[in-house]
Amino acid sequence: MRGATFAWLSTSPAVPVRWDLGHAGWSMEHAPDAASASAALPGVLDWRAASRPRDWHELAGRNRIVAVGVDSPRERARLLDAGLGDALSSHVAFVELGVRLARLRHGESSLPRSLRAGPVTLDLFHRDGRLDGRWLGLHPREFGLLWRLAEARGMPITRRQLLRDVWRIEHPPETNSLAVHVSRLRAKLAVSACSWLVETHPQGGYRLAARPAAIPCEAQCA
Repeated sequence: MRGATFAWLSTSPAVPVRWDLGHAGWSMEHAPDAASASAALPGVLDWRAASRPRDWHELAGRNRIVAVGVDSPRERARLLDAGLGDALSSHVAFVELGVRLARLRHGESSLPRSLRAGPVTLDLFHRDGRLDGRWLGLHPREFGLLWRLAEARGMPITRRQLLRDVWRIEHPPETNSLAVHVSRLRAKLAVSACSWLVETHPQGGYRLAARPAAIPCEAQCA
């Protein structure tokens, strides 16, 4: 991985030896806070140094960032759920960390930067949608849902497939989390009169509609 550069996201510029990707050929740029973090670089977020974690939460939607020093399984799950690329405990070594960061870096570069979802342009870099020059303010899961439906080009996607591809869950949970996120997504699209985009398929699941249906999507059950 010689020649690659990563952002060290920490209040301290000193990288612990076990996480020092310089030993694996990486170059480093230090970002002491979320505002100075370069969106163009994959990043390693030192969660131990985040004395006020909320200050770093705006980075959660970036899927090329790996948080290290997250020793709570519940906290790791929460960060992953928010859209972070990966979350690892304090015991990870730079060899494994470098491989994980490289996979995220190459995985994103192989994806298209944007997709069209009807009149909405989905931006993978910002993980949000734009319509008439205005950001929709999508939650990472809402963005993931709309992106997955846009990839299918109008073909229906089952609930099981969406939970697997967006939630990374193989077995459907007992909660109605998917329906709740679809409802919230439609509400944000409705502000721009585009709630019809996410259509409930008669045989179950959802698809991206090509045009407004005769019956508004708000009247359909999630």
